Amino acid sequence: MSDQTDPPNETMQKLLATMPQLGASDLHIKVGYAPHYRIAGHLRKVDMPPIPNTNYVEQMLQDLVPEERRDEFQSSTDIDFSARVDTGDRFRINVYRSAGEMHAALRRVQSTIPSFDELTLPPVYRDTISKSAEGLILISGVTGCGKSSTLAAMLEFINQNRSMHVVTIEDPIEYMFKPKKSIIAQREIGIDVANYTDALRYVVRQDPDCILIGEMRDRETMSAALQAAETGHLVLGSLHVADATQTFARILEFFPRSEHSFIRSSIANSLKAIMCQRLLPGIEKGTRFPATEVLLNNSTVKDKIVREEDEDMPAIIAQCEEEGMRPFTTSLCELIEGEKVHYDTAMDFAPNREALASSVKGIKTATQSMVGKLRGK
Repeated sequence: MSDQTDPPNETMQKLLATMPQLGASDLHIKVGYAPHYRIAGHLRKVDMPPIPNTNYVEQMLQDLVPEERRDEFQSSTDIDFSARVDTGDRFRINVYRSAGEMHAALRRVQSTIPSFDELTLPPVYRDTISKSAEGLILISGVTGCGKSSTLAAMLEFINQNRSMHVVTIEDPIEYMFKPKKSIIAQREIGIDVANYTDALRYVVRQDPDCILIGEMRDRETMSAALQAAETGHLVLGSLHVADATQTFARILEFFPRSEHSFIRSSIANSLKAIMCQRLLPGIEKGTRFPATEVLLNNSTVKDKIVREEDEDMPAIIAQCEEEGMRPFTTSLCELIEGEKVHYDTAMDFAPNREALASSVKGIKTATQSMVGKLRGK
């Protein structure tokens, strides 16, 4: 792609411009290595020489760093920002230092905001956001599971169908929204406001109906989200955890044990739903599909939250599927049955391998029985 005779900033532009053509989601820049793309979940080395030093990385990134953050870029050990390139594509960029050298991870943000159908999310996602005028909706999952895309789909659904004033607090801004039925103010940390704490201190004074918090990352962020949800606002946010039970544990980690009773009461009163995702590679090359777990807040869930019986949540989810709740096992079964993912792949992502094996066996038995009856007619 480049023999480094091009100026570093032009090399970067070529690397970024090639990403849509290859279907690459991420670009990794590390001193001492050739650049690497992530394609369909796998790293692929770019055919060019290793990045020689930190100065070269700085020159590669110089045209992408927002002017108001260039001093921070030079002095910080970690910085997040977003950038738009000449092709119109947008990127979420994290620059960090390791062993004294500068590295960067650049994620391509799709210019088109995805719908629930395009993300192959179950109907409960759309139903929950359409019925919720207030309260807290959390999207949970590990890195790269599609949390940002899901939040964007939710926000765009609101934008298309409801008249609301939406304020987002993001680090950095990923998807750009154009007003439709709603009016939207997107605030980026480091550019529009110094930090999450300041942004959340003033957000309720901005007359929002809906607040999107890119990531719940500390006590102040979580406290503000719960308070806003309890005072009549719809609050959307994400947490970096694997499932619903861990979501409660992560929230409580932000607070001292002496405050847990109060926080549990607040969660029980304000929570609408916890929606957890795991992104699986599909059978068809280059495809990925979400397996989902959905916990909806009902009277039983409220009681379990207050009584500190979070370990019962998986059983409640399994018992309440008719209400729209979804265990990961059901979702994985649907992906196998729909021939979207391989059985072995689903097993690798299953929280309970025995439960998944039993469910898949049940589907096969039921199908064989139905075929037998049809043949007997």
